[in-house]
Amino acid sequence: MLRTGLPRAALLLACLAGCALPRGAGLTSEVLAAGAYTTDGEAVRDFSVEPVTRETLPVYATWPALGEPALNWITRQAEPANRIIDTGDSIDITIWTSEENSLITAPGQRYMSMDDLTVSASGEIFLPYVGEIRISGMSPDHARERVQEAFASVTPNAQVQLEMTEGPQSTVALIGGVSSPGAYPIPNQDFSILELLAEGGGVSNALRNPQVRLMRGESIYGTSAERLFANPGLDTTLRRGDRVVVQEDDRYFLSLGAAGSESVHEFTKQDLTALEAMSIIGGVTDSRANPQGILILREYPTSAVGPGAGSPPMTRVVFTIDLTSADGLFSAGRFRIYSGDLVYATESPLSSAQAIISIFGSAVTLAGRL
Repeated sequence: MLRTGLPRAALLLACLAGCALPRGAGLTSEVLAAGAYTTDGEAVRDFSVEPVTRETLPVYATWPALGEPALNWITRQAEPANRIIDTGDSIDITIWTSEENSLITAPGQRYMSMDDLTVSASGEIFLPYVGEIRISGMSPDHARERVQEAFASVTPNAQVQLEMTEGPQSTVALIGGVSSPGAYPIPNQDFSILELLAEGGGVSNALRNPQVRLMRGESIYGTSAERLFANPGLDTTLRRGDRVVVQEDDRYFLSLGAAGSESVHEFTKQDLTALEAMSIIGGVTDSRANPQGILILREYPTSAVGPGAGSPPMTRVVFTIDLTSADGLFSAGRFRIYSGDLVYATESPLSSAQAIISIFGSAVTLAGRL
């Protein structure tokens, strides 16, 4: 029995030595191996390998941001913007004159009042002795000057006073992402976006990293609710016709390899670092992962590639992170993750050796029993 058992154990060990053990991730050297060949047979990489260190972080910060909405935001103005006259607004006009026999006043009077003049659908109001005059799109001061110029031919010394009252259509629309969406009237010319959100019941707690979008005319502006709440200077003053919607952040990154989890992960905050991403995925598997071989795989558009330091050298870039050094840890805490990035934890070379040793010990035990 002993003679037949030992050859079987030797055969098992020979198989282990010649066969590759199954692994859940590639080694760093395997992932970063050359993947293309030149005409003369020289092996080259078809991607760029860039280490994440204190020296390289400022360089990467100048490279294009990916997966980020290219939207600007309107900062709060120190003083409210001039109101703009629009269709449906009500205008009160008083015209003062020093002439004794003026066409616009009765004998003994020095002024004429015209109240509740509604701006028509064409943006005009009717004035006696002048006719239709367009004031839509003007500020009240500009409209006053326009009316005074129009009456100069009727009474040269005329002085005009103009008051404006917004019409019933002076509202802003809160479309979604709050408890009570709908159209809200503008109570005053200093009405801000945070006040509007409060009127709508606040941002929904169900939204992950909520994003605020302001549609004004043909333009769209955007920022995160996190930034808006933290910076009073971003509390934009609203105008009539503005539309506001709050929506969930749709950015994501992936994790594979010897990571704590292999999945698609949603962004939990506006700016996510590599260290925070590692925390979201549950770190790395202690018994398998190579902490010196954390890779961030990212693909840039061809238009972003350039020869200078301000552009990635190739469309495909692999950023390498070493979590065993203080510089690597600090740098990972400042390296931004973009939507679509792949966080890949490579396999440690020791894991295969440990597996072989474990199986070898089992084989020896088995051989002894045989």
